Amino acid sequence: MGEPQPNIVHEGILWPTHVHSEESLRYAREEFQVRGDDVFIVTYPKSGTTWMQEIVPLIYSNGDLTPVLTIQSWQRVPWLEHKYSKMLLENRPSPRLITTHLPYHLMPKSFDTSKAKVIYVARNPKDVLVSFFHYHNMATFLENPGTFEEFFHRFLEGKVMFGCWFDHVKSWWPLKDQDNFLFLTYEETLQDMRGVLVKLGEFLGKQLSDNAIEAIVNQSKFNNMKHNKMSNYSFVPKELMDQTKSNFLRKGIAGDWKNHFTTAQTEYFNSLFAERTKGLNFTFCND
Repeated sequence: MGEPQPNIVHEGILWPTHVHSEESLRYAREEFQVRGDDVFIVTYPKSGTTWMQEIVPLIYSNGDLTPVLTIQSWQRVPWLEHKYSKMLLENRPSPRLITTHLPYHLMPKSFDTSKAKVIYVARNPKDVLVSFFHYHNMATFLENPGTFEEFFHRFLEGKVMFGCWFDHVKSWWPLKDQDNFLFLTYEETLQDMRGVLVKLGEFLGKQLSDNAIEAIVNQSKFNNMKHNKMSNYSFVPKELMDQTKSNFLRKGIAGDWKNHFTTAQTEYFNSLFAERTKGLNFTFCND
């Protein structure tokens, strides 16, 4: 594995310098002007981000596959906090589709007074941890994860890139009942893609035909996305992402954590999960 570039710490959170800088993070918070018809895809890493970057543009194209087969995911739904966001987003026609890993308190100041829509996708944190571990092993711009046991504890302590999973989800959870906020889970999308598409269409004000839904369901299947060069990050040089170690789109399943966790780790994780999410009544399982 190559040597990772130095990390930066911004507002107490670690960020990889490959695509982040102090300037880009400050720009996102202080300068970016949110429009009322912006649509934000918000996730903690490895929670279905690339999946939503495939699905949401297909909803806006009414099932036409052209945008997802000809435009790379980070261009079709640019990241708010990345170094190139100003270039890609400021003059983009509305409605702008925007991706972010930011916790709520680091969102643009103009966000609170806007009617912009948020699609928040959460995933079983055990699977997030496993996926994040494999991602660290293949992405040379991230620090070496060490052993799985070491990464397990760093993740639970929030001492990983993009901060603590619990803090991220909890920062957005109070918005869940607002009209401009849609909370989805990775697991429900796996189980009922068609139902989630209908829900997304209604939320975004898009009436999808049966043919459009069928096209989106098919294109958004894991194996089809895995072979889509505009979504699988195969264009990224091996020096940055060594996909011989782990594919960027690895398995696309729920429950892979069971192949990694020991009994002791499972018990410890469950105890901490119950403690950190007490009273929040999350609508996805942590089993």
